[in-house]
Amino acid sequence: MVPSTLGQLTLGYQLVWDRLRQPTAVQLFLTPVADAHLEAAHLLRTIAHTWSALCPTLLLTPQTTALLTDLLQHGEPDGPQVVVQHHLLAQAGVADAVRQARSRSLQMVWRGPPGQRPDAAMAPLFLRTMVTLTPGETIIGAQASLRQTGASVRPSVNAATTHSPVQPDQIIEAVPSRLMADHCLDQQGAWGVAGWPIDDVLLSHQHQPIQPSHRAIVKLIGQTDADAALELIEHTLADEPLLAYRFLRFTNSAALGLRTSVESLRHGLMLLGMSRFEAWLQELLPLASNEADMDPVRMSMVMRARMMEHQLDAGDEDSLRREVFLTGMLSQIDGLLGESLKDALQRLPLSDRVNGAILGNSGPYSPFLELAIALEYPRMNTVPSLCEEHELDLGEVNRTMLRVLAQLHKPAR
Repeated sequence: MVPSTLGQLTLGYQLVWDRLRQPTAVQLFLTPVADAHLEAAHLLRTIAHTWSALCPTLLLTPQTTALLTDLLQHGEPDGPQVVVQHHLLAQAGVADAVRQARSRSLQMVWRGPPGQRPDAAMAPLFLRTMVTLTPGETIIGAQASLRQTGASVRPSVNAATTHSPVQPDQIIEAVPSRLMADHCLDQQGAWGVAGWPIDDVLLSHQHQPIQPSHRAIVKLIGQTDADAALELIEHTLADEPLLAYRFLRFTNSAALGLRTSVESLRHGLMLLGMSRFEAWLQELLPLASNEADMDPVRMSMVMRARMMEHQLDAGDEDSLRREVFLTGMLSQIDGLLGESLKDALQRLPLSDRVNGAILGNSGPYSPFLELAIALEYPRMNTVPSLCEEHELDLGEVNRTMLRVLAQLHKPAR
């Protein structure tokens, strides 16, 4: 049997965050598997069946010259944007393919290594550039940011440079710190930040506990007042991992006195009832946070959980699906709590399946947690071997990933 187009590719994704800290684009890295004979036209048709105008901008980043030139030839102006990497631009025929694609109004993005920018002749052909700052440029940007906030800064070796290296409408990749992310988006008007400095954002809270999202709590209170469907309330609660964790802790507390252990959000909502649930939310509201830089942290956790949930075909078993989602979400809860995963998980009545996957890399959910992590850039090179090891179909894994990513929506303006 001839493998599907998606079955001949290794895919990995990276979200691009805008000034609202919402996903304005999805960067999809594409690497053909060995000996694959891909047709870009068929790949683009396959993607078009999943991606809609309501989804974030899709950036296709091919990793080989052949796939790049094929995408440049068959890409459409209203289709995904094609990312042209600097090291491929130097290959024979690629520059001409870029010029021809530009003559057809194909939207392209230049992407280069730290400190590199496109040359003057090629730059006008691209809609925007995706750049990675060097350590020196990062220092300059951080100092420019501090100056704008009125903070005093000590001169650096590059003190003669007074302007930030970040330009409006750029995409800045591998931003190392929260300070630089804020500088790029809020002060310099960058189009987006590819990836998010999650570790640095969490580190900024090492002496100040992270609080649940004020916006999420208000939304849940509104849904409860409006007698929204239980499924909608459950989904909203699941989109705020810290709040979901605290809810499970609350419903399993001795003080509440429920007669049975609560292992899922839905079970807890049903046992607690909407009136008591809303009262609990009202108690949390005064300390809730509107910290925008935490939104990408939360969404990244939820994306892993959604990937895991959909990669494991639970069929009609809703309880199984909820447990799989919970496994993915709790796999990173330590960062929000500032404590070890073992300590965080032992406070919940979780099944051996959940604990085994997160703490021991064992049990039936472990392969799907491994896979969900591997799909996140830059880990995707391990996806084919994981699929082979766990007897998963690579094409179906990629198709499922696209469906999950397509559930993201453009941020409201």
